[in-house]
Amino acid sequence: MTAPVRTDAYAPQSGDASWDALAYDLDLVYRVRTNRLHGTATITARAREDLTAVRLDLVGLRVERVEVDGVRVRGVRQGPRSVRVALPAEVLSGDAFTVRVTYAGAPAPRRSRWGSIGWEELTDGALVAGQPTGAPTWFPCNDRPDARAPMRMSVTTDAEYTVVATGTPAPVERAGGLRTWRFRCDEPVATYLAAVHIGRYAQSAVGGRPAGGSAVPVSLAVPVAHRAAAERAFGEVPGILALFAQSFGPYPQAACALVVTDDELEIPLEAQGLAVFGANHLAPEHARLIAHELAHQWFGNSVGVAAWRDIWLNEGFACYAEWLWSERSGGPSADDCARSHHARLAALPQDLLLTDPGPDLMFDDRVYKRGALTLHALRLTVGDDAFFGLLRAWTGENRHALVDTADFRDLVERRLGAASTVLSPWLDAPALPALPPRR
Repeated sequence: MTAPVRTDAYAPQSGDASWDALAYDLDLVYRVRTNRLHGTATITARAREDLTAVRLDLVGLRVERVEVDGVRVRGVRQGPRSVRVALPAEVLSGDAFTVRVTYAGAPAPRRSRWGSIGWEELTDGALVAGQPTGAPTWFPCNDRPDARAPMRMSVTTDAEYTVVATGTPAPVERAGGLRTWRFRCDEPVATYLAAVHIGRYAQSAVGGRPAGGSAVPVSLAVPVAHRAAAERAFGEVPGILALFAQSFGPYPQAACALVVTDDELEIPLEAQGLAVFGANHLAPEHARLIAHELAHQWFGNSVGVAAWRDIWLNEGFACYAEWLWSERSGGPSADDCARSHHARLAALPQDLLLTDPGPDLMFDDRVYKRGALTLHALRLTVGDDAFFGLLRAWTGENRHALVDTADFRDLVERRLGAASTVLSPWLDAPALPALPPRR
């Protein structure tokens, strides 16, 4: 398993490599009509070196009070992207400490090289689009992909709204015209995978069956006007999860929640244990997107990248999962999908290195498709039994852990021996290799 990285070259202004988060406890109050957020974030942390100050990522929200180990801190300096907190006493490397931040403001997306990301107002509600650096728009954090921690969250909002967030929900509490929703995730969560979705949603179970044969129910939150269409669109979710559990191993999260907004969204968004789709994603032609987002619960949300350069380990695997579901559901086979996309990639510029595409191309569709093609080339080389055994070993050995491309190579070499040489042309050079012949 890969150790945490010191910095991330793709987001060098995010995160503080001098300390790690051990746990987040968020207490949020949000008023939909005024888009007003008031929060208290309690962060349990451990120093990675001797510390006299720490840096927290926070964008667009004003800090009101900071305490460290229960002592109020006056030495707080807030800039446009972060907050520097002078510690009341030096914290030695390896020691734990607690930072409690009270903050408020009107949350909004932040501008980035990847577009506007973060907390977003909807027509009647809100959502979070956290990938890759959107988390600081709604809570102070150590915003590194390798800085994962368990999370608890309470969200209080107007009683007519439903809240879906990262973690397993607890019973809802009501006081006057407000309701408080509580969530707990004991598995480590990357900051970009923490999410809150708020809207006028009706909640129901999907299919009335557990996810992939596990004890985890699948829930759906959707505006009443879209309920029938959503139930049709997500009717295959139990089957998708069953296929993925068979192919990749048991469902790795404690929750599986699906949200449909009344607004149209450019793309669906995955988070830990949940995914959100726009009303425009309910048409049958978008079924592959449902499979893709569900696959991220294994690839990205459980097995997570330590650095953004290895994002193909998230997106390439999720894309290949789409092709597997296409085949299982009566559509084109995975091999047909692979050869079709290979032909399309062959017509595009061959200037992208899969294992280090650069920040501007990390979400390029070529990363997704070439990553999936890499897996298919390996499958064609070794056969189904060895290939799917490899995938199950990958998710099993790295459950809720950090990985990089070298870890995948090592596993392939350990399990498949000389067959690991098939990876090099796909991973180490931009030119598109030929696919092996059909088996």
